[in-house]
Amino acid sequence: MKVVAVPRAARTARLGATGVLLLVVLAGAVLASLAFGSNPIPFGEVVSALLGDVDSDNATVITTQRLPRTLLGLAVGLALGMAGALMQGHTRNPLADPGLFGVNAGAAFAVALLTYGAGVSSPAAMVAAALVGACAVTTVVALLGLRGTSRGALMTLAIAGTALSALLTALTSALVLLDRQTLDVMRFWQVGALADRDDTMAVLVTPLLAVGCALAVANAFALNALGLGEEVARSLGTRVRRSRLTGIAAITLLAGPATAVCGPIAFLGLVAPHAARVLAGHDQRWLVPFAGVIGATVLLLADTLGRVSARPGELQVGIVMAVIGAPVLLAVTRRRRLGAL
Repeated sequence: MKVVAVPRAARTARLGATGVLLLVVLAGAVLASLAFGSNPIPFGEVVSALLGDVDSDNATVITTQRLPRTLLGLAVGLALGMAGALMQGHTRNPLADPGLFGVNAGAAFAVALLTYGAGVSSPAAMVAAALVGACAVTTVVALLGLRGTSRGALMTLAIAGTALSALLTALTSALVLLDRQTLDVMRFWQVGALADRDDTMAVLVTPLLAVGCALAVANAFALNALGLGEEVARSLGTRVRRSRLTGIAAITLLAGPATAVCGPIAFLGLVAPHAARVLAGHDQRWLVPFAGVIGATVLLLADTLGRVSARPGELQVGIVMAVIGAPVLLAVTRRRRLGAL
């Protein structure tokens, strides 16, 4: 059978149209997040509240509660989706997500250590501790695993991240068992949620997420060359070591602050890149931003589902994502060509 190559212009136009469609779906997810909850609000009133045309109880709920929560979901979903795409691209592992670098374990251990050692449990202190813990562990894993840039070094990176994550998880469990206050703090933080988060700290980590997004988009161009093999990438002028380090910095700046503010949200960094790969193929220049948009969309829809499925209470988004992500993980592991990245 003769294979007909798709012209580059046609492919670019198709991917551009797909990107626009994803943004439209994201806008719908944002509107749903603002409209649905324990008290449904008509879409017209939501739009009026955003434009400042009405002054009512519903408008107050939208502007003071749902809008900050939705904006946080947008930022965190975008960050975790892009971080997952970079993880899978650099490690060539279809099961990789930000947790492979020890981000979740480092953040959890830092929060538990702060609570156990200093008795501090304020939201701002917890976010700051989680951010420091996530970034510190990611840096240690990178230093251990990327002394070289070969495929063997990348395997060491995954092993170092898994081992350190297991160690920190065990230490966190020990602290939780030794102290009741630490147990009370960790059982609420570890579930992963967008509700009742510190708005001030969310604003402070936004610049870190913005820098991480910029690095991720820039690093996506190098990932295309790295996918051909490191020798080929060097022959094309790609600086392999710098590209690897840029990817690690981007993952740290994306996953660290996101986990610090919301707690660990499982599977999002796994689900979003696989969905983006269906739409963008293996072109990382499109796959990475697509994964970010899909991550934000999925997180907002999961959060909305959690609010409407357990009225008058709610299921935290970390629980909903676990229910969504577990079947995806099983489906991915059952595929025959796991190494096709």
